[in-house]
Amino acid sequence: MTISKIHPVLLCGGSGTRLWPLSRKSYPKQFVPLIDDKTLFQASAERLSGEGFAGPLILTNSQFRFIVTEQLAEIGIDPGAILIEPEGRSHPPVAIDPRGTETRLLEDLGRQLRLVRNHVVPDSTAFRAAVDAGVSAAREGRLVTFGIKPGHAETGYGYLELDGDPGDFSPRAIGLKRFVEKPDATRAEEMVQAGTYLWNAGIFLFSVKAILEAFRSHAPGLIAPVTEAVEQGKPDLGFLRLAPEPWAEAEDISIDYAVMERADNLSVVPFASDWSDLGGWDAVWRESGPDDRGVVTSGHATAIDCDNSLLRSEDDSLEVVGI
Repeated sequence: MTISKIHPVLLCGGSGTRLWPLSRKSYPKQFVPLIDDKTLFQASAERLSGEGFAGPLILTNSQFRFIVTEQLAEIGIDPGAILIEPEGRSHPPVAIDPRGTETRLLEDLGRQLRLVRNHVVPDSTAFRAAVDAGVSAAREGRLVTFGIKPGHAETGYGYLELDGDPGDFSPRAIGLKRFVEKPDATRAEEMVQAGTYLWNAGIFLFSVKAILEAFRSHAPGLIAPVTEAVEQGKPDLGFLRLAPEPWAEAEDISIDYAVMERADNLSVVPFASDWSDLGGWDAVWRESGPDDRGVVTSGHATAIDCDNSLLRSEDDSLEVVGI
């Protein structure tokens, strides 16, 4: 059976401590409107909705389950399924039957687009074009990742080394040579100048059949505990609570380390439009469009003779003034 739609998987855990105090453990940055009136989670869900996309599969924790449903309802998106993980795990091989008849690990050719929910991507049309460019490779059994054209020598991201020259960085699936860990400043500058490296966006597209085969080959120890956690999961007010005992036995390892850095059927799609994971307040300032003096204000905030400043008021009754 071939599934024609892409099934987005949104990972919604994390504490968001780098944007404290606005983002905090009980209400992390993906649920906060940092750039405009929509949250990062809502923007991700909207970007992956409409024609060609099924309802998103959400993996979150118990603390955020109602925030997820409320924010999706605000933008008119009905999720495919919401899984509650008993404790945090990185990119487990979990899938939901898109036919909606049962919850289990998939063995068919359904495609998943798996991503975290913290990205700012102003040009949704360009992002969809990049996704479309990766579909053919995913159909052929390739594990597709997405790389961002570097805008500067960033030390906070991992990098992807390409097999060759990306040319004009137009969206197409090309060979991926290797993953590169976060570099120091000197090495980051060298990679940007080389022109054959991309920022690792942490976004993946693959058929469920291909990714499960990859886990069986490179991280087989994850299959049994995750399968049991799904099969023994219990419905709870429209959510599925994964079984805690087998889930606790699953190694906490990211999909990069468990599979991607070991697989030999990798492709990467370059993405040359604006992108940010809002890793800190400097990124929020940059993405908010500073004026000619480098000032950004939000809400009831006023800047008087300020330079290179970010001023925010999160309360309509509170005026913030920077002098």
